[in-house]
Amino acid sequence: MSDQITVTRTVDAKPDQLFSLLATPGRHHEFDGAGMLQGVEGNATVSGVGDQFVMNMRNDALGDYQMLNTVTAYEQDREIAWSPQLHPLDGYTDKLGDVQAKGHVWRWRLEPSGTGTEVTQTYDWSAVRDDQFKGFFPMVTEEQMGRTIDNVAEAATS
Repeated sequence: MSDQITVTRTVDAKPDQLFSLLATPGRHHEFDGAGMLQGVEGNATVSGVGDQFVMNMRNDALGDYQMLNTVTAYEQDREIAWSPQLHPLDGYTDKLGDVQAKGHVWRWRLEPSGTGTEVTQTYDWSAVRDDQFKGFFPMVTEEQMGRTIDNVAEAATS
């Protein structure tokens, strides 16, 4: 099995419209196709590699938890990526033991295509080093990722 899922769709929104939403973590919960994102701590806006933001999350296994996301790629209107890790990294030992929940990456690439944009979203856990954590992947499906792309495109044009 591959250590990543990639979904590509062409949508009726411009790259700058899409990028603006992706660079505003406070809006991410609005278009999360998996339904795990609950909001962001503070007024986070991403403007370059190294920026960080904390997402409030929820799932059946952990209940409410947080992820610290570090931006790993940033090219205005073309590409944005972030690497999440549990926040605090050792804050959920009562549920996860000594699992090191880090090493995965969310990447978005935007390519102009006619009057719209070819959007490629990649969910990559190939750099996860903790075998226990690797056993949790994938945490989202291709269908959920496709729904997220559709939701971002709808938000960008509304």
